[in-house]
Amino acid sequence: MNIIIKTKNIDPSPSMESFIHKKIGGLKKFLKIFSDNHLPIPGERDLFETFVEVEKETMHHRKGNIFKAEVKIYLPGRSLFAKATGDDLMKLINEIRDELEREIRKYRTKIIDKPRREQMKKSRDL
Repeated sequence: MNIIIKTKNIDPSPSMESFIHKKIGGLKKFLKIFSDNHLPIPGERDLFETFVEVEKETMHHRKGNIFKAEVKIYLPGRSLFAKATGDDLMKLINEIRDELEREIRKYRTKIIDKPRREQMKKSRDL
């Protein structure tokens, strides 16, 4: 899993980068099942290429630090996208990780698990 981190209006600290790699890299265990699949990858990207964009917004009507985080993962046959805004960057990364986990599970059910169940059902009927 290749994680590319882009920041805007923030200096990336090593602790922030390691936290992002730990949380977003943890999704790799849900993506192992797609490595043997022969679906096309959109845009001729690498398998499981992940783009993380973290920025500090300058909203002059709101006080304090307002952060925005976006993550895009390229899977075989589909790309997943999640974004969140808030005042705590670490909480945003956790929210995005949870959202992407749900999307990966839903996509896995649609692409891999559902055809397996249908095939098993057909073999039982014979």
